[in-house]
Amino acid sequence: MACAYVGRFAPSPTGPLHAGSLVAALASWLDARAHGGRWLVRIEDVDRPRCVPGADRLILRQLADCGLLPDAQPLWQSARSALYQAALDELASAGRAYPCGCSRKDIEQALAAQGRQRERHGELVYPGTCRAGLHGRAPRAWRFRVEPGVVRWTDRRLGAQQQDVEAEVGDFVLRRADGLWAYQLAVVVDDAQQGITQVVRGEDLADNTARQIRLQQALRLPTPGYLHTPLVLGADGEKLSKQNGAQPLDTSEPLAVLNRAAAVLGLAAHGGPLADALAAWQRQWRDFYNRAGD
Repeated sequence: MACAYVGRFAPSPTGPLHAGSLVAALASWLDARAHGGRWLVRIEDVDRPRCVPGADRLILRQLADCGLLPDAQPLWQSARSALYQAALDELASAGRAYPCGCSRKDIEQALAAQGRQRERHGELVYPGTCRAGLHGRAPRAWRFRVEPGVVRWTDRRLGAQQQDVEAEVGDFVLRRADGLWAYQLAVVVDDAQQGITQVVRGEDLADNTARQIRLQQALRLPTPGYLHTPLVLGADGEKLSKQNGAQPLDTSEPLAVLNRAAAVLGLAAHGGPLADALAAWQRQWRDFYNRAGD
């Protein structure tokens, strides 16, 4: 009998875990355990130029130090290109994906010609230049043809959400100009193939949800539930990352780092031992973040 709940933690091996990534790992693990479900780890290494050799194994070791052990062998996205190609082929056959010859500069110039300005940190909205064909350009990337309409969903922490993907993002990339697979396609294919029922991840990824729902619909895949967790911020007020000073997580004292992660999630501090702390946080999680109807 299939498990009713399957969750996952999906780090990119661009370096070791830091304080912010441990929050997402702990939250996803607690959510799975609190609902009697399975917890998987997926190494999202499709962006090979950004990956650091050995970081994947270091991340798995850090998780193990903290008692966060997956229920199956980890999965590496870099070994799954055939699945992503099959999904792209399906979309292309249905008229939902097309080749694009635009560079980033081309897009910026097209938007400027239309009098459209990009907001700071905002999306570079694709203006649809290649929707009707390449017009003599060489193909570079593949894009998803977004249908009009607002996508609505409910986040278990953030509440009611909506986004007009066509207006706010435009036709987004599925396969990049360098031949690498885009995050949006890979994560949708893998979540479906692994049977993920609940996605628990950092709030910085909430903006991706509408795009992923559109892809799920186009590929006739189920849409999981979503819970986006609070972020750990750097000294500059932005999401903590290596670019703004995030330090590699020292898991030699796992209870200390887990207590800090638990505090970000609104969970009470625990003096240990480690197994008792994790069990106590599971009980608190049931009260804080239960799925609707549980």
